[in-house]
Amino acid sequence: MEDSSSSSPPAAAAVVVDGGEGELDPESNSLQQPLLKRSPTLTSSHYAMVGAKVSHIESLDYEINENDLFKHDWRSRSSTEVLQYIFLKWTLAFLVGLLTGVTASLINLAIENIAGIKMLYLARFVKDQRYITGFVYLAGVNLALTTVAASLCVVFAPTAAGPGIPEIKAYLNGVDTPNMFGVSTLVVKIIGSIGSVSAGLDLGKEGPLVHIGACFASLLGQGGSENYRLRWKWLRYFKNDRDRRDLITCGASSGVCAAFRSPVGGVLFALEEVATWWRSALLWRTFFSTAVVVVVLRGFIEYCNSGRCGLFGRGGLILFDVSDVTVTYHVNDLLPVALVGVLGGLLGSLYNYVLHKVLRVYSLINERGRMAKLLLSLAVSLFTSVCLYCLPFLAPCTPCDPSSETICPTPEGSGNFKQFNCPNGYYNDLASLLYATNDDAVRNIFSTSTPNEFRSISLLIFFALYCVLGLVTFGIAVPSGLFLPIILMGSAYGRLLALALRSFIHIDQGLYAVLGAAALMSGSMRMTVSLCVIFLELTNNLLLLPITMFVLLIAKTVGDSFNPSIYEIILELKGLPFLEASPEPWMRNLTVGELAAAKPRIVSLRGIERVARVVDVLKHTSHNGFSVVDQGAPSSPAGTTELHGLVLRAHLVAVLSKKWFLKERRRTAEWEVRAAFTSVDLAEKGQKVEHVKLTEEEMDMYVDLHPFTNTTPYTVVESMSVAKAVVLFRQVGLRHLLVIPKYQGAGISPVVGILTRQDLRAHNILGAFPHLANKRGEEGRSKKGEVGKSAESCVGRK
Repeated sequence: MEDSSSSSPPAAAAVVVDGGEGELDPESNSLQQPLLKRSPTLTSSHYAMVGAKVSHIESLDYEINENDLFKHDWRSRSSTEVLQYIFLKWTLAFLVGLLTGVTASLINLAIENIAGIKMLYLARFVKDQRYITGFVYLAGVNLALTTVAASLCVVFAPTAAGPGIPEIKAYLNGVDTPNMFGVSTLVVKIIGSIGSVSAGLDLGKEGPLVHIGACFASLLGQGGSENYRLRWKWLRYFKNDRDRRDLITCGASSGVCAAFRSPVGGVLFALEEVATWWRSALLWRTFFSTAVVVVVLRGFIEYCNSGRCGLFGRGGLILFDVSDVTVTYHVNDLLPVALVGVLGGLLGSLYNYVLHKVLRVYSLINERGRMAKLLLSLAVSLFTSVCLYCLPFLAPCTPCDPSSETICPTPEGSGNFKQFNCPNGYYNDLASLLYATNDDAVRNIFSTSTPNEFRSISLLIFFALYCVLGLVTFGIAVPSGLFLPIILMGSAYGRLLALALRSFIHIDQGLYAVLGAAALMSGSMRMTVSLCVIFLELTNNLLLLPITMFVLLIAKTVGDSFNPSIYEIILELKGLPFLEASPEPWMRNLTVGELAAAKPRIVSLRGIERVARVVDVLKHTSHNGFSVVDQGAPSSPAGTTELHGLVLRAHLVAVLSKKWFLKERRRTAEWEVRAAFTSVDLAEKGQKVEHVKLTEEEMDMYVDLHPFTNTTPYTVVESMSVAKAVVLFRQVGLRHLLVIPKYQGAGISPVVGILTRQDLRAHNILGAFPHLANKRGEEGRSKKGEVGKSAESCVGRK
């Protein structure tokens, strides 16, 4: 079959100097000199861990595909249709907020009642000194709840395991994470979150709520699941990756708002942590969604405060209102507060390091199949039950303060003073933290004006326990979040530090617990602005703002000097090709032309191509975009070719499926293609060339690719540095970046190569140019490379 339209890289860019020459300094190369001693090809893996499942991944088409059909569709839209599109965007944003708020409230209600009833019966067993029965009861209920959550994840929706935030972050960066936003994932995420949190596991529902909000947004935007969806004509406006991306951003911010009742914090979380691409119009819609969420939550709280929600009450939400607390601090308090920030950064980076090692071990266990995943989850649940039940017996009983207005010991239910195994008039401070839901434990340890409520030994045991549980729990096959475990650890060390420095501080111990939680979250997740606003909305006290900002900045600075954030580590472990905001410094001395020369030969198509040639290209390549090359103008020199644009694989398969062929080689008129295709037809995905059946006569026909070709693809000259190309690729949200030659003329191909996301990843470039890795290691910039190598080995074993 003829292949005359395939173009190869210019010879100058493919020069390889003999390896016998001396080692050259890659950082001293000029941009015009080809780099030496590289691998012959630039290879990359298209498999990654999505949720807890190995999947084949592709990139998303965030770029506007300006082909003839798109241009006609855009020109033909009436003002009424434009208003429909705008109205539908705001309607969907409202529905995302409404559904996320209602679901979060129901999840809170279910967890508080299931866990509350469990704790009530357990307290009665302990009070009656039926200790063995109490342990069997606690372990049995926890194992049953964990079995439900883990079984659903292992059997029906592996992508529902974990928090889901890294995959959402990758999706908004341009990586198609399959099966992450389906109906089964949503249902399993909701039920699994209720089961795992109610089972007392050291995890929160905050991360899963972000994923739940994103699932609602995705399903609303496409009218339902892939198999069952609405065919409402208005929804045709949203059959593209760009609008779906905006909706998922609204869903992620709504999830954070539902978790912390923090509307502004939710918007800033999406802006700072998960979203790669942002604009002012999206800011308004995300804020609108979070406003709807907070109104729904407020309505549920008012309704449940009347006592009609069982044990719900004010529970289920991490509410810590200190608006009536007067926060006073002096210059002398800056040093202890700075110490909280430094410890938060150190502990956060250490937590990231150890968790990375634990997840590597868990990946080896999970390779053994479903039963291994289930048994691992049950083992962690049993270990958690043993710790939660036995450790409070180590704490001594504390006499109640007769001058306190609070009832002590606390009656059955939530409260600060759990009697547990103590006589009347005494309480067990460690049981007050461990024999409670995670949200109730946060409220207890955050409590103010209680300087003598918790003993140092109890706080130390609590801190050590939740450090261990936080490390061994995250990574099992249940929906889990990182927010709450880190908050519990941080609040414990913050309160411990306040107890140790009580003679030198003027700030309440409960507020030190808040600062410790904020510092540890910043030290692990490396967020500042959004965390500051979230804690500000939680505490409802502006006087905490200066020292909270101070602590967050110190913790992030200290943490950044050791390792990446926890979400970046998880992204690398899963092998998701996430493009960082800042390219590596050594990329500035590598050109895109040299990078394209390290790839296999580019495959191009002609504007009017034989059907057999198109089918052969689709079957024997895995590329998702092909350059379309035409002969030059009649007035141009002989042999001159020009780049017409880029055509996508999905569009080629759509043309083959409809059998829109020509018997002779000719260019079609506009009315011909509009009679057969609409822009909605080209938006459909999932079709494969193997499913298209063609006769020999049809294979000899021709197809006009001009109407389906994006005539305005992003192109860069081959002399551009890779660093500059990475910034362009990420900021614009590209899938393909065409490299064109610096000099054009007869006999020179109009396109040197096509770069994709995988080609621009630092780890893959270092595989093709190994000498850069040596230089990079000498300069101490190999931290992310180490994580990347472990990720590739992890995915490779799969």
